[in-house]
Amino acid sequence: MHHEFWDNSDAARTIMQERAQLKEQIDPYLQFVKEIEEIEILIQLGTEEEESSIITEIENNLNTLQKDIQTLEFSMALSGPHDISNAFLSIHPGAGGTESCDWASMLLRMYLRWMENKGYQANIVEFLPGDEAGVKSVTIEVIGKYAYGYLKAEKGIHRLVRISPFDANKRRHTSFASVFVMPEVEDIEVEINEDDLRIDTYHSSGAGGQHVNVTDSAVRITHLPTGIVVTCQNERSQHKNKASAMHVLRARLYEYQQEQQQEKITTLEGEKKEIAWGSQIRSYVFQPYTLIKDHRTGFEMGDIQRVMDGDITPFIESYLFG
Repeated sequence: MHHEFWDNSDAARTIMQERAQLKEQIDPYLQFVKEIEEIEILIQLGTEEEESSIITEIENNLNTLQKDIQTLEFSMALSGPHDISNAFLSIHPGAGGTESCDWASMLLRMYLRWMENKGYQANIVEFLPGDEAGVKSVTIEVIGKYAYGYLKAEKGIHRLVRISPFDANKRRHTSFASVFVMPEVEDIEVEINEDDLRIDTYHSSGAGGQHVNVTDSAVRITHLPTGIVVTCQNERSQHKNKASAMHVLRARLYEYQQEQQQEKITTLEGEKKEIAWGSQIRSYVFQPYTLIKDHRTGFEMGDIQRVMDGDITPFIESYLFG
């Protein structure tokens, strides 16, 4: 039996991961119990001896305990089944031509800066440049602990209000871009039947700047039952591009299945479903005043430049841990 368990490496890996996650949750609790006991002993000593140095020690210990509890609250807010996983983040401009494509590229820069500051690795899997400027479509693989847990807070529609640099009359424009975030999932979680796929290879456009290797190896995979289409043109070899595209397709299908389940549940419960995908989550106003406001939490910041340079953690944290 013992040998069978270790021979089945997928099951063994899953159970070891679960064990590690449970241990991560229990250890801090045991640590709190220990810290509280120490504080109680100090309080007893303090009442007996009335030494001011003991009061300072109690205060220090309480501060430490408070910080440790906050850290645990963070990790509990990120305890979803895939929160610890890597993520795929896609950005698509809304209607509005060049102005919207430019907004999508500003968001791309913002996320890449945030990822860099967080110590995450970002691989651009697919990049389609806008006709005149900006981005028509981009997908990034984000590698690092809790990448999905944090970035799921960004899913939705981002709205920009500014005087457009592409408008000769200097009028104020409102642009939209949608951000979609999926967890990177294991092969065993989503089964894909090869017969359901149509795989096309084509020449990738060269106008992606530093983001795209110009090759003949771009791959487009269509999942016929759902109509989901995934492309990848950032690797040198067709084989690597196909592997990357399959990775993204698996994540897209996982998300699709989750949505189908959610729809079934809400239909059974007779609720009106609010699609997070269709909802505007945040507004970025450059003119007539500067303000970034999250519509879900009410959290706002006036320093546009700081946020566009990647400082979005306060928005993410107020949404996740608020």
